[in-house]
Amino acid sequence: MPNHIHLLMRQKREGGITEFMRKIGTGYTNYFNQKYNRSGVLFQGKYKLVRLASEPHFIHLPYYIHLNPLGLKFPGWRDEEIKNYKEAMKFLENYRWSSYLDYIGKKNFPSITQREFLNEFFGGSEQYKKDTIKWLKEMDNLEEIKDLTLE
Repeated sequence: MPNHIHLLMRQKREGGITEFMRKIGTGYTNYFNQKYNRSGVLFQGKYKLVRLASEPHFIHLPYYIHLNPLGLKFPGWRDEEIKNYKEAMKFLENYRWSSYLDYIGKKNFPSITQREFLNEFFGGSEQYKKDTIKWLKEMDNLEEIKDLTLE
């Protein structure tokens, strides 16, 4: 996404996610400032964290994260059913800045994602792709987690 990211992470130690996000924010800011000969902050405010509180939230969140780029081409995707799910799938399969491709078996960022657990949970890459298509056809799934997302 051009102005934000979504990460699904598991914390291994107390404060681990906070430290990780601080290092990413500081590291990328230093890199960007050095590359473009500038100084100052890049990101506005602190990162936002939503804890997984229930199994339905866990089940729906990967789809929500992977469908999020649809907002770039289909701004109303969260409010109504996608009229042309094939066009939406084509967009997702060509959107390079997402781990979705890795989850459906196409190498994109394989060295920075750990897909084993979710792939096993969702029945593998082919099944995850089929289920994503089902999500696009039945957009009412978002109603179940609307109070748990940041947007």
